[in-house]
Amino acid sequence: MTNAIEAEGLRRSYSGDFEAVRGISFTVPRGEIFALLGTNGAGKTSTVELLEGLAAPSAGIARVLGHDPYRERAAVRPRIGVMLQEGGFPSDLTVAETVRMWAGCTTHARPTAEALGATGLAGREKVRVKQLSGGERRRLDLALALLGRPEVLFLDEPTTGLDAEGRRDTWELVRALRDGGTTVLLTTHYLEEAETLADRLAIMHRGRIVLSGTPAEVTAARPARIRFTLPEGVPAARLPLHLRAAEDDGRVEIRTESLQDDLSAVLRWAGENDVRLDALDARSASLEEAFLDIAAGKAGDPRPLAPDTSLAPAGSDSAAAPASSRSAAASDTSLASEAVR
Repeated sequence: MTNAIEAEGLRRSYSGDFEAVRGISFTVPRGEIFALLGTNGAGKTSTVELLEGLAAPSAGIARVLGHDPYRERAAVRPRIGVMLQEGGFPSDLTVAETVRMWAGCTTHARPTAEALGATGLAGREKVRVKQLSGGERRRLDLALALLGRPEVLFLDEPTTGLDAEGRRDTWELVRALRDGGTTVLLTTHYLEEAETLADRLAIMHRGRIVLSGTPAEVTAARPARIRFTLPEGVPAARLPLHLRAAEDDGRVEIRTESLQDDLSAVLRWAGENDVRLDALDARSASLEEAFLDIAAGKAGDPRPLAPDTSLAPAGSDSAAAPASSRSAAASDTSLASEAVR
């Protein structure tokens, strides 16, 4: 079995005939970090809940480690870890008591000290959950998701509330888990996080996947840009015509498919004409630009970029999906009880 996660024609409908997930297909090979991104209401949380086995799909097939995660939960649940958007743990328990409580519902759980040390909570064992900062609570959520040494790890917004140092520590931990063979499916609103961590990613919009591939493939599908400010009295019309420059109050932007060649042309023109280019900035397209284009309905042809990924065609006729609740207050009891084996 080469794929840890498989989705084929996956759909999820809610009451009122609202379809939040509209026939998506993708695979995640073992030992890969896969980021599922999307605008608010795009359907990514609804998709992840299907893969976690928290709900049955309205149509299509979901497989995790070769099993249906909803109908074969007994085979899947012991082998996965789930980090929800919000933990919802008893606030009066200490950190150590919370971990021990969860470990009691988990087969072959890591030692408490190991789980807390891996997530930067060593030394906070005796602190009550209600006294933790938002970032520390996210660390605790991650520690509990890792207790059972999962083969597949679902991370829903794992670094929300963390400072820059904590975020990068979490990235290093996720990379180490991947290098050790754990498959990670990640959702995040931090596009830098997806660009830094993900081996591959998919961007959802209105219930469908509209773009997928490696971060490099996704950004390569967008033009690079060159920006600078011209001196007063020097119009952008004097630039070489092939550069297709746009000017706004002296600030010039050039979109290009050939960054090196066009940047050389700009610098050569400036040198030959004794023109100083202030605030010069040249860079390849970013994941953020691709994401914002999709959010604004400028995604263009939504063909997949990854050759091993089969995706349904994208559409734009559906309203945005309602956000699905990810509070563990509604689901962590179910997860805990089904972890008892």
